Formats: sequence, structure tokens, C-alpha cells
Amino acid sequence: MKAEVLTIGDELLRGEIVDSNKSFLSDRLLTVDADVRWHSSVLDDPADMTDAFLRAAGRADVVLVSGGLGPTRDDLTIEVLAHTFGRKLVTDQDTLEKLRAFFARFGREMAPNNAKQANFPEGSEILPNPEGTAPGCMLRTDGASFFCMPGVPRELYRMMDEQVLPRLEALRGDGQVARATLLRTFGMGESNLDEALTDLDLGEGVTLGFRTAFPDNYVRPLARGATAEEAQARLARACDAIQMRLGALVYGEGATETMETVLGRLLQERGKTIAVAESCTGGLLGERITSVPGASEWFRGGIIAYSNEVKIQQLGVPEALLEEHGAVSEPVAAAMAQGVRERLGADFGISTTGISGPGGGSDEKPVGLVYVGVADADHVQARDMLFPFERPRNRAVTTQVALDWVRRMLLGEEPIATRYARRRS
Repeated sequence: MKAEVLTIGDELLRGEIVDSNKSFLSDRLLTVDADVRWHSSVLDDPADMTDAFLRAAGRADVVLVSGGLGPTRDDLTIEVLAHTFGRKLVTDQDTLEKLRAFFARFGREMAPNNAKQANFPEGSEILPNPEGTAPGCMLRTDGASFFCMPGVPRELYRMMDEQVLPRLEALRGDGQVARATLLRTFGMGESNLDEALTDLDLGEGVTLGFRTAFPDNYVRPLARGATAEEAQARLARACDAIQMRLGALVYGEGATETMETVLGRLLQERGKTIAVAESCTGGLLGERITSVPGASEWFRGGIIAYSNEVKIQQLGVPEALLEEHGAVSEPVAAAMAQGVRERLGADFGISTTGISGPGGGSDEKPVGLVYVGVADADHVQARDMLFPFERPRNRAVTTQVALDWVRRMLLGEEPIATRYARRRS
């Protein structure tokens, strides 16, 4: 089943927003073993849209269309689709009443232009949208089946999973089923991961792909089988084999298992707490930790100790230590981690101090030099790393190293130096 993903909107072509819908839809199409052959984007221009619809119908079996279902004058997808394939626009009264009820729930009167969202090409099938006011539709043409969905990601995601995928399964009929997942790794390069898995027996019907998403690398096993159950079983066996080979390099699976999510779960399971003392990361570490729902159960708090005075007064870093070694040093990172652990009453203290750039470096302490400290009841450690990036990525990878270090401690694993850094000592 050959597929095309077509996104519509001036804002996409002008670069005002990142077109994440393409990657999401392509990922979901893997689950029905659809072969995504084309990605395309067009302006909110009737002539361009007509051309895109005709091209897609001439080369694809399935076309997933995102965007242009709203109530404003530049939302033209449904009208142009109907005109392109010679269909009349028909008002669906049930949809119209649901739109009015939607606005009534908020005590608002529906604007006249919202009524256009109840119009569909004759012969199309309506796809309900429980997240918003723009229903989608499925239209079969002589060349292809078109699925029109909203451009708002939250609305598109649910419509794709609940309305489109079951219909694609039916269109596909008998044949192979595919199942895939993402295994998230941190600390080894993409090519090294590939080499590490070269001789691994993944079982019948399984292929591997690799992807970089700084600062992580993803391993993507894809399994095919005669049934969904067979494909899922093959995928599970392959994932087990990969995790056995890579060990703690694999820290999570899927889109939602971020490093902070995984660490939070481990802390909660073990009844442990954490506190942070940040200099060069300026609160980014605490922000990542608190982005996880329920973080109050394991996160005690943090101190952004950007100046030496705050390091001394709030964290108890000895002034003599700062004078002798400087703020960006192993002894100060260790003292910061121990200080925040003791003052906030946490099981673990993490610290970050460094030179993120673009200025502030020297021959002795260049831009990208970072120290991460970790303290628990028994040990205080600090490590130095030298990152080669610009300021935002230096800060981002520093937080990833810090979170991963505590994760590994909880698992009884040794900390590793990320591939992005080299040790100075």
C-alpha cells in the first residue's frame, strides 16, 4: 500500500512552525505496513492544492492530508478536494448541531463561518473530532483514498489513532502487519550502536533502523508478521535481545520515556529523593525534573547558584575552595552537590558548573568545560567533560549527563562519559 503524506498551510512553507505532523503520520503508517513514498506540502492556494491532490491520486493508494479544516477563509481543504474530484459539498446536519452544542457548552454563540466545518464532499465518510471543532473525512476516488485531518497535532493524533488506522487496516486487507518501537539510548554514537548490533540475531522478520535526536540516539526495530500478535511477539523478542546486548545504554522506550521520566520512576520505586544545585545550566535541570507529573514525590528542590556568593551562602561551598580552584572545578562541583543534598534533605544531590559559552573561556578552562557532581549518603563524586557545542546544546547535554548518572547509580551501573565529551584529566 503506497502512501503519501500531504500537509497544507502557508505557515509551513514560510517556516513559521515545524511540520511535526509528517513524522507522526509516517510513523503510524508503519503499523499497517504502508509504504510512505512521498511527503509534500502546499500553500493555502486552490490551484496548488488541486495540483497536489491530483498528483497524489495518480501515484498513491492512500493520501493522508493534514491542515485546512478550520473555519477561516484560508481553510480550503474540503472545498478544493470536492472540486478537484467533481463532488458536491453537502452539509451534514448532525455535525452542524454538534458544532452548535460545542459552542453552547462554553456559553458562546457559534460564528457563521464555523458552519462551513459541517460541509463535506458528497460520498465521503465523516471522521469525528472529539478534541476540537474540525471533523475530518475520508473520500475514496478512482485513484486513491484521501483522509483529511486537522493540522492541530492534539486533534490529528487522536483522529489518526481512533478513526484512520482502523480504516487503513480494512483497506489493507490480508497481508503482513508491521509493529515498531523506539529504543532510546544515551552515551554511544549512532555508528557505534550499529556496529555493536551487527551480529545480533534479531529473529525472523525484524529489521533495524537508527536515528539521532540530540543528545540521544534511537534504535528502531521493526517487526513484520502475518498477524498483529505475531508481529508484536517478534518485536518484543528483538527488543529483549537489543537490551541484553546494549545494557544500560538503553534507558527508555517510545516517545514518552524521556530520561527525566525514567529517572523519576526509579526514584519513586526506590523511595529516594533528589535535589539540584545549578550554575551553568541555570535551572534547566530542575525544569526537566519538574516537567514529569508527580515530581513532587521525589524532587526536593533546587538552588540556582550562579554567583560565588550564592554558592557560599546557600550551598556552603568554602570560600577558600573557590579562591583556590575557581567556580568551574571538580572540588566546587562536589561541594555544591553535597551542600544541596544536606540543605534540602535529599538522598541525592546533583550539581552543574561550567562554561557554556560563547564567551568566558580561557586556555586553562575553555568554552564547553563542564563539571557534574553527584552526592549520596556515602560518596561525593565529580566529573569533568569538555563539550564542543554552542551554548544551548552544551547546557542540554550537561543535564542529560547529570540525570543519566543518577539513573545508573540507582541501577547499580557505572557512570559513563557521553560520546559527545572528552575527559580532560
